[in-house]
Amino acid sequence: MMFFSCENSLQVIHEITQRDTLADVSADTITYFRSDSGRVKMRLEAPAMNRYEGNNPSLEFPDGFEAFFFDSAMQITSRIRANYGISYENIKLFETRNDVEVENYETQERLNTESLFWDQRKRIIFTRAFVKITSPDKVIFGDSLVATEGFDQRTIHNMRGTLEIEEEAQE
Repeated sequence: MMFFSCENSLQVIHEITQRDTLADVSADTITYFRSDSGRVKMRLEAPAMNRYEGNNPSLEFPDGFEAFFFDSAMQITSRIRANYGISYENIKLFETRNDVEVENYETQERLNTESLFWDQRKRIIFTRAFVKITSPDKVIFGDSLVATEGFDQRTIHNMRGTLEIEEEAQE
């Protein structure tokens, strides 16, 4: 005959049961608008959203999302899309992963990477992942990036790329 015993301290049991892995609110097929002074600044669309409350509230987009940013004339200026996203509300940080694409319609530039962070307080985007930036006349690659949230000023680390150079016709 064999006897088995298992013992856990009450503190460990309390910590495990206190962590809730289920969302407080879940929604399907959502459209979210963010406005400032009565003007829409952003529209986010996602097939699913989970909201987690508590000490570290967050909004998770487990099946991806697409967000559009507008200027004062309600014209779309840029877009971001990813297959996963999570917004940490207390620290104002939005993390995106898996096939991330940022497009600036004004400059006709597109950023592709696997991971990107948006620090809403500092109004910057950044990544330590490989980046590819495509514009009408060049393709740039880099090992990491820091840029303004509008993607109009940026620093690319270990940059390399290809440029198209027009040759003048010789007579």
